[in-house]
Amino acid sequence: MTLVKTQIGRRAFIKNTSLAGGGLVLGFNFLNSCKPKAEEAVAVEHVEQIEMPEEWYEINGYLKIGDNGVVTIMSPNPEIGQNVKTSMPMILADELEIDWKDVIVEQAPLNTNLYSWQVAGGSRSIMNSWEPLRMAGATARQMLKEAAAQAWQVPVGEIIAVAGVLSHEASGNSAGYGEMASAASAMEVPEEVALKDRSEFSIIGTSRKNVDGRKIVTGQPLYGIDVQREGMLIASIAHPPAFGMRLKSFDAAEAKQMPGIKDVFSITLYDDDFKRSAFHNTAFNELVAVIGETTWQVMQAKKALRIEWEQTPDTVMNMSLFGNDTKVNYPAGMENSDTHNAKLKEQNSGQGKVARKDGNPEAAFASAAKIIERSYSCPFLAHNTMEPMNFFANVTEDHAELLGPTQTPEWMEPAIAERLGLSLEQVDIQMTRQGGGFGRRLYGHFMVEAAVISQRMKAPVKLVYSREDDISQGTYRPSYYATYRAALDENNNLVAFHVKAGGVPESPLFANRFPAGAIENYLAEDYTIDSNITTGAFRAPRSNFIAGAEQSFLDEVAEEMGKDPIDFRLELLKRAEENPVGNPEINDYEAARYAGVLKLVREKANWGQHRDGVHRGVSAYFCHNSYVAQVLDMVMENGSPTVQKVTSAIDCGIVINPDAAANMAEGGVVDGIGHAMYSALTFKDGAPEQTNFDRYRLIRHSEAPKEIETHFVDNGIDPTGMGEPPFPPIMGALANALYKATGRRYYHQPFISDRPPLVG
Repeated sequence: MTLVKTQIGRRAFIKNTSLAGGGLVLGFNFLNSCKPKAEEAVAVEHVEQIEMPEEWYEINGYLKIGDNGVVTIMSPNPEIGQNVKTSMPMILADELEIDWKDVIVEQAPLNTNLYSWQVAGGSRSIMNSWEPLRMAGATARQMLKEAAAQAWQVPVGEIIAVAGVLSHEASGNSAGYGEMASAASAMEVPEEVALKDRSEFSIIGTSRKNVDGRKIVTGQPLYGIDVQREGMLIASIAHPPAFGMRLKSFDAAEAKQMPGIKDVFSITLYDDDFKRSAFHNTAFNELVAVIGETTWQVMQAKKALRIEWEQTPDTVMNMSLFGNDTKVNYPAGMENSDTHNAKLKEQNSGQGKVARKDGNPEAAFASAAKIIERSYSCPFLAHNTMEPMNFFANVTEDHAELLGPTQTPEWMEPAIAERLGLSLEQVDIQMTRQGGGFGRRLYGHFMVEAAVISQRMKAPVKLVYSREDDISQGTYRPSYYATYRAALDENNNLVAFHVKAGGVPESPLFANRFPAGAIENYLAEDYTIDSNITTGAFRAPRSNFIAGAEQSFLDEVAEEMGKDPIDFRLELLKRAEENPVGNPEINDYEAARYAGVLKLVREKANWGQHRDGVHRGVSAYFCHNSYVAQVLDMVMENGSPTVQKVTSAIDCGIVINPDAAANMAEGGVVDGIGHAMYSALTFKDGAPEQTNFDRYRLIRHSEAPKEIETHFVDNGIDPTGMGEPPFPPIMGALANALYKATGRRYYHQPFISDRPPLVG
């Protein structure tokens, strides 16, 4: 074990939550015990039944221990399907040294005084919480040992804790955690605790079932859309039909007379002087709200509204983007996809802003024996979470209760408090499980909408978006364009590399990622085009395009050089590791880890082994602090490409829950193939041309890979990102396999765009 300084202090902050059973008290309060409701047992996913204790003892804000040894562990981060509600408690339980069958998991509410990084974004939930969770478990274990040592009058160093049992070999004493929980809850927080060595882990690194699994498959209420409260009203919003428009006036006389309708009024989300951050992004600041008794009633009443819209002028908005103040331009006008594409090509043909330059790329290209140049593009994408945006709010004069699916409760709380005229202490945000996020729920405008409507109605309200509301509201993946050039000398050696990338309204370029640092003469440029269409983070932002483009181009270069595509990448990585070009400190990636996943996927996929009719593509990419290499096997069936198998090799450090990690990899693979092959959002006169699944194409079950195999690098490094890294590179492997299967290169997503709509 390794001794570390504890970072846990005694805190008296107390905040009750109706979501957490058993009278849970939040905060590091070591003196409180609390009694649950009179329940004899509770069913959880990983065991059939757990006997509930008579009394609970709060050890620290992450856990409480019952008098019978049952442990409740709080999962602090939003659960959007990445399985952190299972994996995060596993970390704590391992350090606590408790049997997993004796664990109950509860979703923690927002509490920034206690938990750090209560955000689901950037694939950072496990990485940022790895040490705090271990510390919380180890601290509780130490306090239990000290309680036992005091009770038995023996040195604490002689106490052994195993699977929820404390023992002292010399005296023969032993006791379950429940027997010492009361005394432990009164102990001082130790200044130092011993964290386990990697070899001592008994839960971390083992596969455990999803703690909500049974509830999910049996349809029990878990999601924001499931929330029901006595006296709750339903709200819907009407926003402009196109970007570049705003509310001018409305007539709600007919709608107000319809059955069940309580009121119709306009709302403003943010005041003009409110300083927005990146996550206060909203396309339409003034909306019309329809409030009634049922979802159907408000949907029908919304159709009866007579609304007049007008075009918005050029707008400049002051924003704080990750602490940096900036001005964002929103031009007037009704935008079109054809115009976007023309502007991207025009901008791409000129000179971009230099983001990195190594050597003398201009001279290398001027003297090159051969130049390879290819351009790649992708359209806007909608997140299309299966659960549309929704949120519950109950706002009174001195308190706001909010409950629902959000990826950024921590970042939305100040905005909600300011908009409602309340203090932070008066705002209580609780999280439900979420039916998908992918970055869409990073932007909590719908939380503000629900709160403002509830405050106006003086009643509990659940805001529910229709699918059309959701797809047409904005916050899309941007549209991107990139051109790559490679220069070869007379001996067919790669001597220069140039990438120029831009987008509407942001660039996808990562100037310091591979192959930067591996090529003697290197140039990276970018550019942006302003737009009034709102965009935001989409699973693996920017990487979700640039990875596929880069990896497709590298395959073309390898082919032109007559090299195996994996060998070619490994040669470049060897140069980056042993003799890097430029300043290696600014390179985003570690060449050895990057090469490691390529070598592993080469082995596991039996790369180089020829099979008749099987066409293979490979890719590898670094993002969110992790490395992924993938091999995609494709066959042609009845003239159509079919993905037979995908093999992934992933280096994300220590894998907490292998089955859950493999599930994320599989989801990323399917998601990536689907978006690259089929998905697109296009605009005409400012309005999206696809507003539901009849015209917005997603992958179907029959189009998913028949087999997905996932392998993890075992290197003992602290955990890094997992939710996003498997998503970007699969698009490159797909494009490379399509080339082998069809004989043509695929440069522009979606690769297959000639499918008719499902209806119409």
